[in-house]
Amino acid sequence: MARSGSLDATFAALAAPTRRAILDRLARGEATVTELAAPFAISQPAISKHLKVLERAGLISRGRDAQRRPRRLETTPLAEATGWLEGYRRLWEGNFQRLDALLEELKAGRGAEQGSDTQHVQSDRGGQR
Repeated sequence: MARSGSLDATFAALAAPTRRAILDRLARGEATVTELAAPFAISQPAISKHLKVLERAGLISRGRDAQRRPRRLETTPLAEATGWLEGYRRLWEGNFQRLDALLEELKAGRGAEQGSDTQHVQSDRGGQR
């Protein structure tokens, strides 16, 4: 059940475009709150709220570098979410492969039927066109 709660927190955190943009930025390296807030037209307290959501989900952590407290990306929750999604990707890929096979089978059957229909039409006309 812990994994379910962890996944819930990860996906809830990823639901907001601002939080995804923050993660994109942190994927390039650690950054301070001020650096993370710079590209957004929202207040620093609003950014701090987004950061708290990301921290609670385990997606980022807070470091300490002298007077700075840079945030850094934590990859474990993203890896868990990717693993969970991978199972569904494999499921859908299998479904699409079966659908492709069925469509090919139907096409082959239709081609055989059309060839058979053409032969019947030609024999009904005595082989004349």
